[in-house]
Order: sequence, then structure tokens, then C-alpha cells
Amino acid sequence: MSDDSTGSNATTGDNSAGTSAGPLSGITVLEIGVFIAGPYATMQLADMGARVIKIETPGSGDSLRASGPFIDGHSSPFIRLNRNKESIVLDLKSDDGRASLRTLLSEADVLVENLRPGSLKKMGFGYDDLKEEFPGLVYASASGWGQDGPLSPLAGLDIMAQARSGLMSITGFPDQPPAKVGVPIADLTTALYMAMGIVSALYERKESGQGQYLDVSLFESAVSLAVWEAGSYFGTGAVNRPNGSAHQAQAPYQAVMAKDGHVTIGANTPATWTRFCQAFDLADLQDRPKFQEPALRMENREALIAVIEDRFRERTVDEVVEEMNRVGVPVAPINDYAQVFTDEHLKARDYVWTSQHPELGEVAQLGNPMRFSRSAMTQGNAGPALGADTDRVLAEIAGKTADSKED
Repeated sequence: MSDDSTGSNATTGDNSAGTSAGPLSGITVLEIGVFIAGPYATMQLADMGARVIKIETPGSGDSLRASGPFIDGHSSPFIRLNRNKESIVLDLKSDDGRASLRTLLSEADVLVENLRPGSLKKMGFGYDDLKEEFPGLVYASASGWGQDGPLSPLAGLDIMAQARSGLMSITGFPDQPPAKVGVPIADLTTALYMAMGIVSALYERKESGQGQYLDVSLFESAVSLAVWEAGSYFGTGAVNRPNGSAHQAQAPYQAVMAKDGHVTIGANTPATWTRFCQAFDLADLQDRPKFQEPALRMENREALIAVIEDRFRERTVDEVVEEMNRVGVPVAPINDYAQVFTDEHLKARDYVWTSQHPELGEVAQLGNPMRFSRSAMTQGNAGPALGADTDRVLAEIAGKTADSKED
């Protein structure tokens, strides 16, 4: 339904070496999104080559634009979360704005929104309002609680989804106040499910010729992560509680104290436990009856960790990492984000890249974890200024619509 023109977007890859355009090249996505879930989903689609036209309200635009930290007046989170997109301003409460959106829909493959349920329906742009006129449209909605059910009318943010989903009941340490996951995990998981659902619907459309509606909620997305917790509850009726960094069912699998900080180890299988006991002066642990079987190591985890930390007391984190790698036990230091964003492994894989911003110049961007052998990932513009592409995009789409009517 669309062509490959994507404003200032560019793709990586060497076409002469067999690299193609992004796997979603030729797909046009309209985004009516704010903050995280909707925009993060469309960022994934844009990274994969889709043309994403971000539709914002006059004056303020996406609420994330007002969230710091700021760089010369620009929201640093916004220019990263909304990379590879175009921004247009439409007043959907006006006749002209609604007419422009309908024109855009005639060229769109996907509409993504994460407003309060029913908000677009009130303006005449609910899925039921559009499906007959635009039968191939994939319409995706993200919300706190879903489009129906008793909670659906209520506001739902990431922390509420983390709370009601049970995530906060297992995060942190025992006998401490509730803690949320450090990143907005409900928002981000919802976005990834949404992106996967959209791609699946587009694939199905190739056979059926029909679009469809996709309803994804923060609440259900967060609940879906409870793999171990569901195993405990449905299997035995047990309700998991916070364990700090420790695994719910295996040991040793957690952060342990070394001489100069903490380090994570994962000697939680028979093979890695045997190799772990070959490191430093740990050989005697294999002979202790209460540590000989995986279930016993879990049952006696506190005693086991106490022994390990006593042996690590004179070893630095670097020494532990080096020795665990030598014997073949999973291990990693606990990095802060200054260490992460300068990590040599990420540098070797060119994970961080730079985009261009018209006022800020080069802006660092986090890479996309998906690496295709032939298809290029888009590395184009930073998040655009509010309405920067309004006139050009509307004129282009209007021209296409006029040409199609003449044909």
C-alpha cells in the first residue's frame, strides 16, 4: 500500500554484498502514540524499514517531549525512542485534521495507538469505524488493562501493571518495601508483543487480503512473564516471594560478594556445578552431603552462598570473572550504565550508532538486538522536531491519493 520513501531515513548494510532493504520496507505505519508502549513498538518497526509517520497533537505533541533530561531544550529520551520516524501535527478534533488522517489511512498498512480505550472511537476512528473503508488495515491498540473487562476504562501506567501483575511482589529483597523492575518492563514488553503481533498480522494479510485488530495490554503482558511463578502456583500452589538476585528454583544462581563488589554466577546445572568446584579452592564443596544434589543446593542455598562468599572474600570481581571463564561457568560483573555504554564487546559489534538531529548534530542511539543476515536495519534520523514533516508528508500522500483516483 506504500512505497519506500521514508523522508530522511537511511539503512545500514552493503547492498553490493547481498544486503537488502529492511524486512518491512514498503510498509507504512501511522502512530498515534505517547510515552513508551506505542512509540517503542513503532520504533521496532521503523528499525526494520517501515515508514513510521508519528501523528502528534498541536502545541505539545507526544507527552514524552516534556520529559527530561533535556539537551538544548530537546528531550533526550524522546529523540532516541522516536528515531527513524517522521512527525506531523494534526488536530483530530477539527474537520481538517480528521480529513487529513483519513487521507493518510488510504495509504497506510498499520495504525498504532496507545491512548485511553475509546479515545479514537469518539473521534470516529475506532477499528469498527474504519475496517470496511480500509479492509487491509492492521489496527493495533495498547492500553493499561485491555479494551474490555472491568478495568478497561481506568488509567493504567507501567507501575500499576507491575503492581497488579505480581511483578512487584517478587522484585527486591525479603522484608523490604515493594520495588519495581528498574526499567518500564510492562511498557516495553507490551511494545514488543505489539510489534510481533503487527508483523504476524501483516504476514497473515498476504493470504487473506484482510487486516485485523490487535489488542495488547500492559497488564497481560506483564503477567505473561511469570513463567517460574506460574509453574510454582499451578504446580504446587506455592506463591513466590522476593529473592533479591537469587533464582526461584536453582542454586547457585545469583550475585555473590567478592573482595571489591558483587559478581553474578550461574553454576546451576550438574555440569556447571562440577566445573565451579574446580575453580579456586572449591573442590571440597562437591563432597559435602548437603550440596551434592541440585535440590539440596537449593534447600541449603543460604549456607552454600555463605561458603562461596567466604572463599571469594580475598578475590576481586575481575579475578572471579577470569577464573569462572577459565573453568567454563557462566559469570558476569554487575555493570552500571557508564560501563555498559562503553562496553568493549558492544563496541566490537557496533551496537551503539549515531543518528543526525538538525539542531543537536550527532546523537548516540542504542542498537537493535535483531541482526538479519541479508536485511538491513534502519539507522536514520533522531526523533524529529514536532511537526517537522507535516507539510511534506501531507502533500505527498495527498498527491498519491489524487493520482490513484485518476487511475
